[in-house]
Amino acid sequence: MTMKPIENADFGKTAGDYAIHRAGFPNSLFKKLALDWDIGIRNQLIVDVGTGTGTLARGFASRGAHAGVKVIGIDPASDMLDAARMLAHEDGTVVEFRAGTAEDTGLKANTVDIVTAGQCWHWFEPKASLAEIQRILKPGATLLIAYFDWIPLSGNIVRLTEKLIEHHNRQWKGGNQYGIHPRIFRQLGEAGFINLESFTYDEPAIYTHLGWRGRVRASAGIGASLTQGEVAEFDRELTSLLTQHFPGESLSVPHRIFALKGSAPL
Repeated sequence: MTMKPIENADFGKTAGDYAIHRAGFPNSLFKKLALDWDIGIRNQLIVDVGTGTGTLARGFASRGAHAGVKVIGIDPASDMLDAARMLAHEDGTVVEFRAGTAEDTGLKANTVDIVTAGQCWHWFEPKASLAEIQRILKPGATLLIAYFDWIPLSGNIVRLTEKLIEHHNRQWKGGNQYGIHPRIFRQLGEAGFINLESFTYDEPAIYTHLGWRGRVRASAGIGASLTQGEVAEFDRELTSLLTQHFPGESLSVPHRIFALKGSAPL
């Protein structure tokens, strides 16, 4: 399942919480991408669309600096780009962040080795995005789509939190997902991408109570779509839920990594 969990989300409103509390992609993903798929190595130009606070972009830049990897991060939200630049400065990573969208990157044709999209494909218009990505990729070059999704199970911290989101925002339809996105295979295939490969594995993310509250506030169903007062009320109820059901300060939250790559037509 890959579809918008809610319409008209504004992630610029969540930039503060997003930068601090949203778990980025784990180190294990970057290692696997480099070893298994040769992504993030050897003088590649990587363009990360929907970069947000630059989780993928900064990860590739930090790991590929010694190998001459250049990274461009593109996002339409100026607040997110400001947060990405701040984090890159703190990390000491070199990424060129610029305004744009997956449907209109503003980049030259046939110049990019790898395009990546992390935790964001469901926000794009797929046909227009894939046409633009094909335009900027070199023939035979790679598109990578990746997700790091929380996994709801009956009675676990994720599902209880999702039920609370559903109570506060009846427009949100992002719950009860399973972290695998089969619809994207067809989208890539119909757009002419070839040599599709994917993998998935589970790895928990560790949060404090404060961190989990911030992570959920930064989600589409809360911070990106509710008013400030509504977000505060939700946060009070989530705090109570955590205190009652998960009194320990450390939370091991199940997550699933999904990665899919395809090659642009020759």
